[in-house]
Amino acid sequence: MSHYELVPLAGGVFAWLANSPSHSFTNSGVVVASDGMTIVDAGLAPTVATGLVGALTELSPLPIKRLVVTGSHIDVNGGSGSFPLAAVYGSAQTSDHLDQAPNRAAWRQLHPGFDAEFAELETRPITHTVAEPAHLCPASIAVPLGGPQFENLVVQVPSANVVFAGVLASFGVTPLGFEADFALWIESLDRLREFGEIFVPAHGGIGGVEEIDELRAYLEACLDAKGSQSNMSKGPWDEWPHQHFTGINIERAHMLESGDPSPPPSMLSLLGLT
Repeated sequence: MSHYELVPLAGGVFAWLANSPSHSFTNSGVVVASDGMTIVDAGLAPTVATGLVGALTELSPLPIKRLVVTGSHIDVNGGSGSFPLAAVYGSAQTSDHLDQAPNRAAWRQLHPGFDAEFAELETRPITHTVAEPAHLCPASIAVPLGGPQFENLVVQVPSANVVFAGVLASFGVTPLGFEADFALWIESLDRLREFGEIFVPAHGGIGGVEEIDELRAYLEACLDAKGSQSNMSKGPWDEWPHQHFTGINIERAHMLESGDPSPPPSMLSLLGLT
């Protein structure tokens, strides 16, 4: 995939990094261990994942033993079929969601241009659920943290001070939190910033604690808006792509704070369901 390059972060630790910030081009992580490789997030579609497989074939003869998906949305799961022999790790919530029938119409609304791939795309189910911090291999640890969904995962590589934050982080890209718990997300980011020094988000460029804090400030601003986009404070997020997601985030944050966990009407409208 010309949209991606394999970027070394430390010995045996790499990011499959998208060249432009977008929800349709999701970053992945790679950890090479003695028994094989661990992949963090599979990308939106098979073309993304097969590009990564090709790059890894040139990198190492070791097998791909594990695939960790940090959430249940298609942007981190769509390429999972390209790793047919890997054990698939995810949260119980992700497992439940992936066992449901695929919503191809919603995928097409959110990610135009991938219609042909979505027509036949099948995601892999979770084979190993992670409910507490667990070593995937001696070098990497899967850690449950909530926020974008009530149950997400991140992958920590302590020896390299690298954290694959997955869907918990969008740096310089407006996140889509239509089923998020914004208060929980903020708490998780506070924990995440203590896990390492180099953070690879699902969307956007590699960052550090400054980028985590910027995302945290955006989430706080969504909460502080109290359901009205006119109350949204100014910040660097005014220049982020996918600006239309901010209205959805503000509505979701206010609804959940008011005790209503149902999908925001603005999200249903975006998907053409109202």
